[in-house]
Amino acid sequence: MRLESNAGIYPRMETICYCAAVRTAARKTTALYDSILEPAGVTLAQFSLLRKIKRAGTVSLTKLGRLAELDRSTIGRNVRALEKLRLVSTASAKDQREAAVRLTPAGDQTLQIGAPLWEEAQRRVEAALGATGASQLQRLAHHL
Repeated sequence: MRLESNAGIYPRMETICYCAAVRTAARKTTALYDSILEPAGVTLAQFSLLRKIKRAGTVSLTKLGRLAELDRSTIGRNVRALEKLRLVSTASAKDQREAAVRLTPAGDQTLQIGAPLWEEAQRRVEAALGATGASQLQRLAHHL
């Protein structure tokens, strides 16, 4: 029995791909935050990482990776980008074999500039989803 499809060789997918839907929503949401955070000079990913560093103080890259739920090589690349922007600097870690990072005064200032912008992005997402939708989004993310 031959299955018909657009390409002629693959079955037609009649169900929605949840992964594709979540990725599309993530791209759109990230683009919104990035555009709103633009006056602060950072992307959402950079702003989020700066916030994690601020909360942790001087933090090893390994611990920062755990906090951000990113692998060590990705954290290294992201921290190097923040170093080039002079928003973080390297520091001594408790374990001398490990690199650590801390905010610079410019990084602190970027967080101060970015905080109200981030709040505006939050308000826009909640306005788009409604309070119930925003609450459902948080529950969904927790369960995945």
